Amino acid sequence: MAGAFIKTADEIASLRESGKRLAQVLQAVIEAVKPGITTQDLDTLSERLIREAGGIPVFKGYGAGSGKPFPATLCTSLNEEVVHGIPSAERVIREHDLLKLDIGMRFEGMVTDMARTIIVGTVPPETAKLVAVTEESLRRGIAALRPGARISAYASAVQGHVEENGFSVVRDLVGHGVGHELHEDPQIPNYVSREMEDVVLETGMTLALEPMVNMGTFAVKVASDGWTFVTVDGQWSAHFEDTVVITDTGAEVVTRA
Repeated sequence: MAGAFIKTADEIASLRESGKRLAQVLQAVIEAVKPGITTQDLDTLSERLIREAGGIPVFKGYGAGSGKPFPATLCTSLNEEVVHGIPSAERVIREHDLLKLDIGMRFEGMVTDMARTIIVGTVPPETAKLVAVTEESLRRGIAALRPGARISAYASAVQGHVEENGFSVVRDLVGHGVGHELHEDPQIPNYVSREMEDVVLETGMTLALEPMVNMGTFAVKVASDGWTFVTVDGQWSAHFEDTVVITDTGAEVVTRA
């Protein structure tokens, strides 16, 4: 089964370039974040930069078959919004916000996907801790990856670090394979369960890994726009994501500038 997910050397080379360019785009968008800017402003910037980089936005129009495609290049999720927030000229970034930026690009036929959580100005210490723990959980999960390891090794590393620090891992949303398409098999949960398909990793697999971590309960729901996931208790959430390639010795993060 796992062999279906293996990418060729040429595909991985294109994936590396895609990831490098996408990381440069997102860094430029992050640098534009400040109080008073709208999430629509950030979306407009991200689309322009992706196209200037020779890429194609993969989020824009995603889900067209459902009759309600995602309308933007960038997901912009604020505070209690977990993921998939829709940019809007009405959503103004304010001091003390927690902004999650999620972006994807196709370049030379290969898709990369990444996300970062941005602290706007200052936030309470516990909120800053949430962001730091979420980012560190992704690093620990990636460090557990190598040929022959199972997805549960990643999931255990993420869940363990998150719960040791008093936070909760979202259950209804998971990471995924990536490369030819935005979402490929296998699904990659950030927690361990008996129901998970515990795939054995092989060299050449390409994965989008993305812990989503809440301050309160792990439960989430979909908002009235049909896309944005929010925490059911209104507490804040953080999200980090990178695209990685499984190599002979571990995992290479390609979404780095």
